[in-house]
Amino acid sequence: MQRFEGQVAVVTGGGRGIGSGIARRLAEEGALVVISDVNGDAAGAVAAEIVTAGGSAIAIAADISQREPCCALIAEAFDQKKRIDILVNNAGINRRGNLLSLSDDEWHASFAVNLDSMFYLCRAAIPHMIEAGGGVIVNTASQWGLHPAPNHIAYNTSKAAVAAFTQNLARDYAPHKIRVNAVCPGEIHTPMLEAGGEAVGTDDRRSRQACSLRPDRKAEGGRRPVAFLASDEAAFMCGSLVEITGAQAVA
Repeated sequence: MQRFEGQVAVVTGGGRGIGSGIARRLAEEGALVVISDVNGDAAGAVAAEIVTAGGSAIAIAADISQREPCCALIAEAFDQKKRIDILVNNAGINRRGNLLSLSDDEWHASFAVNLDSMFYLCRAAIPHMIEAGGGVIVNTASQWGLHPAPNHIAYNTSKAAVAAFTQNLARDYAPHKIRVNAVCPGEIHTPMLEAGGEAVGTDDRRSRQACSLRPDRKAEGGRRPVAFLASDEAAFMCGSLVEITGAQAVA
């Protein structure tokens, strides 16, 4: 399929995990993918793989926890073809801990990356979409934003805010033909999940057992729902929170 032929897609956190799978899928279907990651080498490696496979991609290193890099990222992406059709706000961090163990810096960093970046990126991209007559935004929330897991108060709360942000944005900009939806993954196998297990001295056997449908829980499993939401096949979906859990019971 070439559902995104001629379109420009921006994917944050595209250097690894779910983001890299999303970037590859959009490129496979014809999009020029602008891959952003705080790790420029990782983003560059994914972009190089896409180009080698015959697709179109560029990499931009950006710390999107700050307003200025967000604005610069959207400006550089727009300059590629004078359009931005798809924005995938996928970048995120997980600072573990409960209220009494979490530091001020960990709390503020969680919101800066997980939520504030979406505010700045969307505010920069939406005027281009309005001028073009429409566009698509897909945000990465989390199942834990809907059903909180213990000892992840900053992550859970910031992802709950992403869900609310998504639905508010959808209501405000649907009249401009801008569709905004979010995916809410469960414990998909990514470097973030691996790092979390190492940090607390456990492996991921519990979550593997809880995931009834896809025990392997590969990161690539998140890319197809995002591609669907970005496509015209989801033309009447706006403000939706799509859980990707493999029947996993977290709550």
